[in-house]
Amino acid sequence: MRAALERMEKDRGLDVLTAKMRRLVLVSYAALVALMVYRGLQIEGDSGPLVPIVAFVLPLVLFLPSLIGRRPRGHAWLAFVSLLYFAQGVMVATLPGEGLRGIVEAVASLALFAGCTGYARFRSRQLRQDASSS
Repeated sequence: MRAALERMEKDRGLDVLTAKMRRLVLVSYAALVALMVYRGLQIEGDSGPLVPIVAFVLPLVLFLPSLIGRRPRGHAWLAFVSLLYFAQGVMVATLPGEGLRGIVEAVASLALFAGCTGYARFRSRQLRQDASSS
């Protein structure tokens, strides 16, 4: 796996790979946040839809400064958190009538995981390369 990633870095370049992973992270992050807001709106509670929305979206929003700052370590931690959303999506997919929503949530969280791990790898290598060349 390492050899394949290094060959890909050499063939396509770190800048291109970093930009592609960044786009994947942003698109899948937005999709997952939208799905969590929708899910929170579907839950009816005594306090209204605000509490479920905050409960579902807060873990994602906490990583917003890392996404804006393009920090590789924050992206790596977001990858771990996205696995929780994957597990939740798989569990929701097993519920009657909720299969499609669960599958979409699982796919969005897997895309976020892949994008975050790729971005963390390529961006950290890019930063090391820039530091060694200056």
